[in-house]
Amino acid sequence: MPIKQKTVITVKMSGHGSSHSLVDVSVRDLSSKIDEPVERGGTNLGFSPTETAYAALIGCTNTIGNKCADKLGVDIGTLDFEMEIDFDRRGVLLIEEVDVPFKAIRLRVTSNGTASPEELNRVAEETAKYCAISKLYEGAGTNLDITWRKI
Repeated sequence: MPIKQKTVITVKMSGHGSSHSLVDVSVRDLSSKIDEPVERGGTNLGFSPTETAYAALIGCTNTIGNKCADKLGVDIGTLDFEMEIDFDRRGVLLIEEVDVPFKAIRLRVTSNGTASPEELNRVAEETAKYCAISKLYEGAGTNLDITWRKI
């Protein structure tokens, strides 16, 4: 009998800020550093907070994309990603509050699998339905442009 997974869970994370920019974040048995680059007073030991948010979109697209491909029986092989972000920095620079700091994100997903362009398009459509991070950006008002193509 398959185990029924809970549909709503509570995730607990913790963090310790050792400087004005460096924080160690832990979840499960893993930890990660979030930091600022040297030119912004950090020690460059991890992605910046905003870079961490961008990276989450790549990670979610990869995970959900592969799940959708498996469910559809489509071979997408491995995926490569290229991303550009239009970031309004007035808020993080404390100039003024910005309602939508991430104005636009362009994500290019490249598949090296045997999927036809039509199959790859179907995987992309399904991924858009279920990727929690893309939903987060869309809900915040970011113009999200994700395109999939074969290598």
